[in-house]
Amino acid sequence: MEEDLDLPDIQGNVIRGYGKFGFPKARYFFVQIARNKGKEGREFVEEVRHKVTTAERWEKSPEGAGNPSNPMPHVTLNIGFSWYGLYALELPTRTLRAMPAEYIDGMAKRSFILGDEGPSDPKNWDKVWGADPTDPTRGAHIWISMNGRPNGSADTFEALEAQTKWLCDLIEESDGVSLLEGHGPDGAKYQEASVLYAKDPEHGIVPLSKEHFGFDDGIGDPVFDRQFTLATEEKRVVGRGKLTPDQEWATIATGEFLLGHVDESQEIPPSAPPIEFTRNGTFMVYRKLHENVRSFHDYIDEKAKVYAKVMDVPVEEAKETLRAKMVGRWSDGVPLMQAPTYAEWKKFNEEWDDIPAIKLKRLKKETLSKDEQRRFNDYQRLLIDFKYGDDLEGTRCPVSAHIRRANTRDMLDPRIALPAKDELSGSSLNKRRRILRRGLPYGTYDPETGSDDGEHGIIFMAVCASLFRQFEFVQQQWINYGLDFNVGNDTCPVIGKHEENAKFVIASDPKSGKPPFVCDQLPQFVTTRGGEYYFIPSITALRMIATGIVDPT
Repeated sequence: MEEDLDLPDIQGNVIRGYGKFGFPKARYFFVQIARNKGKEGREFVEEVRHKVTTAERWEKSPEGAGNPSNPMPHVTLNIGFSWYGLYALELPTRTLRAMPAEYIDGMAKRSFILGDEGPSDPKNWDKVWGADPTDPTRGAHIWISMNGRPNGSADTFEALEAQTKWLCDLIEESDGVSLLEGHGPDGAKYQEASVLYAKDPEHGIVPLSKEHFGFDDGIGDPVFDRQFTLATEEKRVVGRGKLTPDQEWATIATGEFLLGHVDESQEIPPSAPPIEFTRNGTFMVYRKLHENVRSFHDYIDEKAKVYAKVMDVPVEEAKETLRAKMVGRWSDGVPLMQAPTYAEWKKFNEEWDDIPAIKLKRLKKETLSKDEQRRFNDYQRLLIDFKYGDDLEGTRCPVSAHIRRANTRDMLDPRIALPAKDELSGSSLNKRRRILRRGLPYGTYDPETGSDDGEHGIIFMAVCASLFRQFEFVQQQWINYGLDFNVGNDTCPVIGKHEENAKFVIASDPKSGKPPFVCDQLPQFVTTRGGEYYFIPSITALRMIATGIVDPT
């Protein structure tokens, strides 16, 4: 086992998703370096470098065993670079040439792999990505993120406002960099994102864990070696790690998410020289995904009438069931593998209805008694601790459902169909395709009426050591293709690319005597409005970049 991670050398957004840990609002800034202004660009990076939030554990750390001398900040800051951003900062050619091909290409040029066609074509992206997003020389070279937590009241973010002004002033004063505008139709200077809020009669304005289609999101983030203290790791790895052949949950190798560390192939993959430049760094996917809320609701309403008639159930039950079958979870996050039918979902929730934090999913856990906390933890475990080995036909959770595609767990175990369960291989394929989810929703939440127009969706960010092997593979082969699941060209029913006659098949339990149900003519529910690949350097590498001392020899 390797020694503990060098947390002060790793950027904080790699280790923790801020939105889940008390930072409900984020702003994403995109900076362009002027041609032949590498020196000025490096001076800008040097100024920003001193405010970068590291992965060092805070005094009250969600990862456990916090540092008493390191209080949680009110605002975080992290930074990443596109390949052309590093080029504009005048890194050595030998280092630049050794970076991965997909990172050099940039996201727009990989649209044929990612399924960004039609309304998602780069030519339709927000203006911030340039008139021709496939020309990254003029693109969004530097990505800077800030996450804020409230100062007092839930909607006051003084520290975030102050740091935003600092950054904008710094850019304004620079002779070499500019802040790119054009985020959506309003031309904002930065992309704002936030958890969604709702009015609660008892508690006022409260944050939700939902996205715009109305589902709880971000439940199953992976856990990797030494990300947490051992005590915290033991609790969090269940359902979030990899499955061993004996069907136990274990942490995923650090090298799947951090460069310079051993990955699941027991190797340290080659990387751009010098080794100090890439070690403790990683890559990040940034994608702005617009959600066509009206189309989604209208489609569910229409198909629910048919489903209700075929299955002989009330229309409201049909709506909830169709939504759950498409995602793999009910709207409150309860997985179909725990409660496959509407009646079982209702019963499941009734069993946990005595815990306010479960019922509302909004209250701070600190308000719970010790017994309530124990039951809350048991409930959380049920949301994530499940496998697909006993449901290979997908009669509980459709094999083509969203969460089953994004994280296949044990489903692709080559030995899973063998009668002898002691010969299983575990997550032998899945463990090399995992990604860390980051990002937040953006836009106004309107669960009742909604629309396709305007600004609402998810800022999807994924952290992984290999953009090609991890993110692009999942997006191309599992989200936008179905061969691994024996569903041919059927794509993900929620976020997949839906061409003419796209469909989604819901298998039926033979014991029920009911036929399978086909959701045909799927419209496009999610479209891409921009994105890029970024390198998230370590603090050491960031200093090397800012001071111009990257030496590959």
